[in-house]
Amino acid sequence: MNTAPFAQLQAFLAVARLQSFSRAARELGVSRSAVSQAVRQLEEQLRVVLLARTTRSVSLTDAGRRLVESAGPALRQTLAALAEVSAEPGEVVGRLRLSVPRSAVPFLITPVVPIFRARHPRVEVEVVIDDRFVDIVAEGYDAGVRLTEAIERDMVQVRLTEAFRFVVVGAPGYLARHGTPQRPEELLRHECMTFRMHSTGALYAWELEKGRRTWRVPVRGGVVTNDSHLSMLLAEQGLGLSYAFEPMAAEPLRAGRLQRVLEPYAPKVPGFFLYYPSRAQRSPALRLFVDVAKELLVHAK
Repeated sequence: MNTAPFAQLQAFLAVARLQSFSRAARELGVSRSAVSQAVRQLEEQLRVVLLARTTRSVSLTDAGRRLVESAGPALRQTLAALAEVSAEPGEVVGRLRLSVPRSAVPFLITPVVPIFRARHPRVEVEVVIDDRFVDIVAEGYDAGVRLTEAIERDMVQVRLTEAFRFVVVGAPGYLARHGTPQRPEELLRHECMTFRMHSTGALYAWELEKGRRTWRVPVRGGVVTNDSHLSMLLAEQGLGLSYAFEPMAAEPLRAGRLQRVLEPYAPKVPGFFLYYPSRAQRSPALRLFVDVAKELLVHAK
């Protein structure tokens, strides 16, 4: 069996990541027919079907998924190595692709990316905002940012923030009209901004804790969203209670537009971590990004 040509493998990985021949063609700067032909030639050489195609969608077969998991990181390292050859001594050239939840952007991405780009202007940074749990290997990311409990155990983890709490918050006007709950079960009698989970489509039950006891309260209300920032903004307007990432709510809490509710029951989580597969450690761009992030964030007060 012949070794798969580099260009064909690159085209397949782009289609697998973007789930579209057209988007892959635009990213690679070639025609859609060229991408389709490259993938077909690769399948013929390997004698397997890599992509299941319909008129409306593209998805990976089991063989395609195995190829993505094994060849994806290697190709990214190869592209980075080729870029490094053209760089001046001591200069890093390449591309860094990150998967980041929306709640982490103002605390992790906004402070770090400008400094990183100023120091390493020939590294292109692509930040994809996605609140679902992303398979960063299969979807072609160099690294991701998540709460540590959402990270697979075989990933390298780098702490970016200290531990923080999730808190229930409400506007003073809402609490004056409806009262302030004193125990978790009292939330069931309140209007609560309900969050729909990206991964399952189910409504999120608010998690609370005190000592060794934990609660999962199936709150309900007249507003359902998948965006925690919107939930907090609506809570500021008195529509109900919201379950908030405490650093995100710091400014409205300080200004008095929101108040903490059930604070003794606020659960603490270890914080945000950057994570990546161990085989990606050799990426110069990722290593430098980790250095800048740790410098700016880990010791920030």
